[in-house]
Amino acid sequence: MPKFQGVDFFNIESLLSEEEILVRNTVREFVDDEVLPIIEKHNRAGTFPMELAPKMGELGLMGATLPEEYGCAGLNNVSYGLMMQELERGDSGVRSFASVQSGLVMYPIFAFGSSKQKDHWLPKLAKAEKIGCFGLTEPDFGSNPGGMITRADEKSDGYILNGAKMWITNGTVADVAVVWAKLNGKVNGFLVEKGTPGFTAPEMKGKHSLRASVTSELIFQDVHIPKENRLPGGEGLRLPLSCLSQARYGIAWGAIGAAMACYDSALNYSKTRIQFGRPIGSFQLTQAKLVHMLTEITKGQLVSLQLGRLKDAGKVRFQQISFAKRNNVFHALEIAREARSILGANGILDEYPVMRHAANLESVLTYEGTHEMHTLILGEDITGVAAFE
Repeated sequence: MPKFQGVDFFNIESLLSEEEILVRNTVREFVDDEVLPIIEKHNRAGTFPMELAPKMGELGLMGATLPEEYGCAGLNNVSYGLMMQELERGDSGVRSFASVQSGLVMYPIFAFGSSKQKDHWLPKLAKAEKIGCFGLTEPDFGSNPGGMITRADEKSDGYILNGAKMWITNGTVADVAVVWAKLNGKVNGFLVEKGTPGFTAPEMKGKHSLRASVTSELIFQDVHIPKENRLPGGEGLRLPLSCLSQARYGIAWGAIGAAMACYDSALNYSKTRIQFGRPIGSFQLTQAKLVHMLTEITKGQLVSLQLGRLKDAGKVRFQQISFAKRNNVFHALEIAREARSILGANGILDEYPVMRHAANLESVLTYEGTHEMHTLILGEDITGVAAFE
């Protein structure tokens, strides 16, 4: 399989540091050597390639921006974004695994956990010796997480947790779940460990999208949580929402990786597929499609890079993250569909990555905030009026 050469029409690499380029190239090689040779097999079977988890831990892909004292890489946000870009070039499920572990499990433990919680969990999660998941979305509350009905009742020796979560990446394989529940009417975070009596995490089957990813329900029936398993760093919906900003940032970069994979596949195919005595890449309509794809990838790359620089400078706003997630995923899905049209009937075969990416991106468009919700977040930001209240 030929090595991926990248898509960089505007020489964006010249804006990266040597360390950022090294990080990107390392993960790019990992995807070429370890992910792409096996991902179609797992996609067909509907399984996540767990053999990749310790290798990702060894490369420092988990919690890459967190301090080195916890066994993390201590990298900047642009480097982390480039990691997510390359992982999603392999598959959205692989990137989702790393995004959840990093932004939705390790980040809240780091930001809101006690010293004991951080010392215990972060080094193990960094090495992928332990796997985590994030329980916020419920069967009846997705875009409106504040309406959650999962609750925790305080007892003398801890808390009793009841409720259910839905669409939880890594849930069935997770050793610990960061679960958000209402305690005295206010949202609090709890660490629920695998094997706790009353806690089950059945895997959701029958997916046509994100097939190489574990998606689960989390069910809590009178689950006893020790007092030391509550995240002590505050309460309120702002806590889980700040975690979502971390995940959405990675998604904005990741979607560009999926788009690059589709563009690269379509471009190469257009040069070798002969119709009417010439390569289809020589026809105007095909060239128009390729140019549109390249244009949107380049714009998305520049948006992501500036977003990363703002994040590293501590100046990013969550509305800017919404902008990037909304724009990049929308156009990545558009590119996947356009690439499929260039490949014609061959585009539906898993000999090519295009249909897999297209199906995955349908989910990415919805999770971590739907396209519509990000539209309304931006609408409120520019008009001062909330349309969803």
